[in-house]
Amino acid sequence: MIVKLIVRGMLVGLLAGLFAAVFAYTAGEPRIDRAIALEEAAAAASPAGAHSHEAAQPAHSHDEDEAPVSRNGQRLGLFLALGLYGVAVGGLFALVYAAVRGRVGPRSEPVLAVTLAAAAFLAIVLVPFLKYPANPPAVGDPETIDQRTVLYLTAVVVGILAVGAGTAAYRYASRSEPWLRWLAGGASLLVPVAAAWILLPEIDEVPPGFPADLLWDFRIASLGTQAVFWLGVGALFAFAARRRSPV
Repeated sequence: MIVKLIVRGMLVGLLAGLFAAVFAYTAGEPRIDRAIALEEAAAAASPAGAHSHEAAQPAHSHDEDEAPVSRNGQRLGLFLALGLYGVAVGGLFALVYAAVRGRVGPRSEPVLAVTLAAAAFLAIVLVPFLKYPANPPAVGDPETIDQRTVLYLTAVVVGILAVGAGTAAYRYASRSEPWLRWLAGGASLLVPVAAAWILLPEIDEVPPGFPADLLWDFRIASLGTQAVFWLGVGALFAFAARRRSPV
């Protein structure tokens, strides 16, 4: 049974990943193209960049200056990457679903699937995004990428622990009044998130003059891509759970 559940989760994740890729291609790629154009224009306008380019020009051809992967290749890779990401995450989602089914959360399997997907979006996407939102090309110092990666993963861990703490507190107060259960769960969720927000260092590497509308449009598109993915996972898994044969 568990193998079938994992396979079902992988298929659901694949479909959700492709849905998210369509959204990212439609909403995110135009912003990436605009950010790349700004980055290239800034590099061309830089005296140091122009000098180095002229000095290096005799040593190699124009074709060698081009990116290893073309923009069309990157767009195709977007669908491949999100599809593979969906397969992996869908399999993990199925394992977590099997572990909590009948133990934590709603009794209804479709409702449990949607609730679990919403909790995953909150823990893995929304909490880290609030502290460290995504940035388009031309934003970010390459020398700090390791630091930024560690901080982002730390925010993800905080999000997972916060959701776990909120769930545990809600269950612990299960015999209390509904408002007290929600208060206990909400406080247990928000306290570690607020502490992480205060204690984790800020990262602000947006260059002066970078268009604010482009920055936030890209960030909203990035968040929307993840929202589409987890909405797809929850809805498709709920549909699969509803049609699943009894065991």
